[in-house]
Formats: sequence, structure tokens, C-alpha cells
Amino acid sequence: MAKIHVYLNFNGNCEEAFQFYASVFKTTHTGIMRYGDMPSDPEMPTLNEQERNKVLHMAIKLNENTMLMGSDISEVFGQTLSYGNSTYITLTAESADEARTLFNALKQDAQLIEMDLEETFFAELFSSLQDKYGIYWMIDYAGNKMMN
Repeated sequence: MAKIHVYLNFNGNCEEAFQFYASVFKTTHTGIMRYGDMPSDPEMPTLNEQERNKVLHMAIKLNENTMLMGSDISEVFGQTLSYGNSTYITLTAESADEARTLFNALKQDAQLIEMDLEETFFAELFSSLQDKYGIYWMIDYAGNKMMN
């Protein structure tokens, strides 16, 4: 079966965001490719220094089956960034302590805490928030309320 990875776009702060996420998940990134690393092509637009330094691709490995990947958008290539709550990254914690640790790390300077980490009818602990980079997250620890 195919693996599912999450791919995030940023507006010039991908590297900063991934340094933050690496600290949240206690890991390191797998490397950085920048727009300036692309082979030159006369058919491609000319990139200024700021565009050349933007992140074309980077990733962090969350576990053996999951990676968080991302890049900066480039207006030179006609891209625009739009944040919204149509997509959430859901973290299913293995313990209440892990859920608390993830929540406390991701809520640093959060733009919006939709729901504080608390008990619900469907989970021992659940939270939803928009982090300081505009990314929406859900943190879930079902515990004894796990659905079959």
C-alpha cells in the first residue's frame, strides 16, 4: 500500500517552519533543495537572489511511514499561497503525555486555538489549532474511547 505524506506550502518561511516542526517532533530535516539549485533553462524565468534562496523542497521524517514535506511558493512561477481550514494534519498520539507534549509545542505563538486540549465524547484528549505558520492541526488521543 502507498504511504501518505503531508506536503505544505509556505510564503518564504518554509525553512523556518521546518526548523520549528523538527523541534516539535524531535527530528531533523532530510536536506534542502532551493530554487537556485534547479538546472538553468532558457525557457524558465530568471530568478532574483530572494527567489533563488527560497525552498524548493525539504522534508522531515516523523516515523518510518510518515514524512512532512514542504516548499515555498514562487510567484515567478505563477504560484499564490492561500491558507484555509479545509485541511488539517491530524496527529494520533499513543499516550496522553504525547498528546500534551505535541499540543504544548504546536501552540507556541499559535494564530488560533480552536479547541484547547481536553476530553471530548470521542477522545480522552483532543485539540484543534492553527499554528504560527498558518497550518491547521488536530491532536487526538482516543485512549479508552477508541472507536472500533
